[in-house]
Amino acid sequence: MDGFTIKADEAKNFLSKDIQAFYHTDYIRYLNPGNPDYINTLKNTYGNFSTDKLNGAVQELENVLRADLPQIFQLLQFNPLTVCVVPRAKTNYSANQLLFKSAIRAVVNQINGLFDGTEYISRHTNTKTTHFREPPPNYNNDGQEPYPGITTDTCNISNNVRGRNILLIDDLYTRTVNIDEDAIQALLNKGVHSVTFYAIGRTVNR
Repeated sequence: MDGFTIKADEAKNFLSKDIQAFYHTDYIRYLNPGNPDYINTLKNTYGNFSTDKLNGAVQELENVLRADLPQIFQLLQFNPLTVCVVPRAKTNYSANQLLFKSAIRAVVNQINGLFDGTEYISRHTNTKTTHFREPPPNYNNDGQEPYPGITTDTCNISNNVRGRNILLIDDLYTRTVNIDEDAIQALLNKGVHSVTFYAIGRTVNR
């Protein structure tokens, strides 16, 4: 696991302050040696992975979380530390397309000092899926591109976040996309005490 800072001055109008962040590994590109391909499996966009493949990806993710989350908890010294998840872009995913969040929930509930806030942010309006290099065939990628305030406009955020120290988790952090920056700012606007960010992968050379 490594640390970095999400810089407000690089996020244009999306973020009002610098944010402490962590990530587990570099994300190079799907099927490249050393890449965390289990992230792509867990997205399961087309429902085309077998149960064994999905279960294996969940196990890989849970192993990473069990290693990293206690380290973050010790570094931050916030007790409790409430864990929230950046919601996926669409509103109509199946259970097998939401395994990333369910795996986080399972691990959080096993670690003392972490509080389960994985349902505190939920998408009610579709947004554009941003991780595709090209528009995929037979995929309705409706919704708007990231803009300042898109999280507030397209998500329900629980009032329970107020006053809490939040660890916000996403599968991938990609600089310049600003989805994560906007979600962080939405939490700040909602009155949280602090936000720290964590991603499984950080995209290289974006």
